[in-house]
Amino acid sequence: MSSSTRVRIELSPKAGFCIKSSTLSPAVLPPPPPPTKPNANLLEPASGPIPIAKGLKVFVNIAWDANVPPPPEGSEEAIQRAMQGEDVDEGNPSGWYVPVIVSSGRQDTDKAGNPSLVFDCIYNTTVKSRTLRDPEFKIFLVELALQRIEAQSGLALSRNIGTPNIASKGKLLPRTVQVPAAMLPALTGAPSAIQSPTQIPSKPLIQEVSAPTNGVASSSPTSIDKGANINAADLTLLPGLRGILKKPAPSASGSSTAIVTEKGATKTQIDDAPLDWSWTKDEKGRLRVEVHVPGLTRSLVQSSTLDVEPRRIILAIPGRRVFDIDLELSDAELTARIGMAHSSCSSPGSSSSSPNNSTPKGKVADEEKERRENRKEADTTRTLQLKRQRDFVVDGAEAEWEVGGGKVVIYV
Repeated sequence: MSSSTRVRIELSPKAGFCIKSSTLSPAVLPPPPPPTKPNANLLEPASGPIPIAKGLKVFVNIAWDANVPPPPEGSEEAIQRAMQGEDVDEGNPSGWYVPVIVSSGRQDTDKAGNPSLVFDCIYNTTVKSRTLRDPEFKIFLVELALQRIEAQSGLALSRNIGTPNIASKGKLLPRTVQVPAAMLPALTGAPSAIQSPTQIPSKPLIQEVSAPTNGVASSSPTSIDKGANINAADLTLLPGLRGILKKPAPSASGSSTAIVTEKGATKTQIDDAPLDWSWTKDEKGRLRVEVHVPGLTRSLVQSSTLDVEPRRIILAIPGRRVFDIDLELSDAELTARIGMAHSSCSSPGSSSSSPNNSTPKGKVADEEKERRENRKEADTTRTLQLKRQRDFVVDGAEAEWEVGGGKVVIYV
């Protein structure tokens, strides 16, 4: 491909949020391709294949940069089709997609010092605002990132997603990438050409571009991901960096992608009231956290996620507000967070709150306000008391899901 059909862009990605997954099977992460312009002064040998064990922790940094190609204009209907994985026809000019730049995996360690992998997935800044207000769109971007990483690396990643209390794993460094000129008509003045599906050859999925080394742009590779079978010669013939490859596939445990959002929402939001919970110490000295989940079913159990960290428990159950106890926060932050959670839940209607229709609406509102205040005060007290206890024992953590009793009991 001639240099005239490629545009070099500089990226300085800003951290959005971080998710935590794990590998579902052993694998070998291929070494990065050789640099486009080899450095004769480089004495270190090229990186070799990295053996990956089953269950290895994988961190994914979701980041933003205004120079990443933005999604095209699209109707809400087209966006919803893409979010459901129903719009994968590469020849459809009205199809909607989200470009994403995916880095190569790099080795790191978690808080306990255990080996882990880190990937950066960088989206255009314009999608950030919808991510903050639309939990389903955030999950769409997470699933897209996971699928792109899988396509690039050959890894199989779990959809039991954790949400570390960090904006990014490691520092997001500047990098230089090259994108097809047709992807950036605003920069080049060239329109995006569209190729019919019958013209798309069966070629490798990824086109390599340059990435950072120790904060300096170099020829180390990262990838621009395309949702079609293409190679470097075909990049200018497609309308853009396509969206999701397929509908999210269930993991081995049968759960789908479910993550915590800024407002504590999961993909299916039904009941936004905070879950009732309590804690005690059992006869073995374990901390016993009991979370009450009305309407708990076997199918909900299969699609729920539980993440236990030394000072945090995150329980995400579809259709319920996420139960997130983060004891790393200060007392003031915990109190404010609990207050926001209780004040943001929907108010019940007067018909459901009042014992009979003759009760004045004003009295119903006052009683409901008092109930909320009492519940918020009790929630704050028990959370601060739990904070004074020891760290959670992550390796020995256990959970009991009681469908008939409508509760989840977590031993830490």
